[in-house]
Amino acid sequence: MIGGLGPLELTVLIGLFFILFGAERLPKMANALGRSKGEFQKGLSDTSRTLNDLEAGGRTPSQLLAERARTVGLDPAGMEVDELERKVAALESMDSSEE
Repeated sequence: MIGGLGPLELTVLIGLFFILFGAERLPKMANALGRSKGEFQKGLSDTSRTLNDLEAGGRTPSQLLAERARTVGLDPAGMEVDELERKVAALESMDSSEE
């Protein structure tokens, strides 16, 4: 039972769909429904990405890392991103443990 509908009710509904829309249009409608769902999911991910960008104030992840480095007293110039990330994380953990 799906949503309180038994097998007889589902069979009647499917039959009505075939009568109203025809057998050749139902696959096209299902395809369009699948595409719509995909576009909706894509829009949701774009929205979350936009919200993250707004929270970052329009700065890139590299700019945010450089800002974090300056906050803990590091000069980010000439450092690799991975190395800078490790040093910043270590200094931030030391600062938080001191408090």
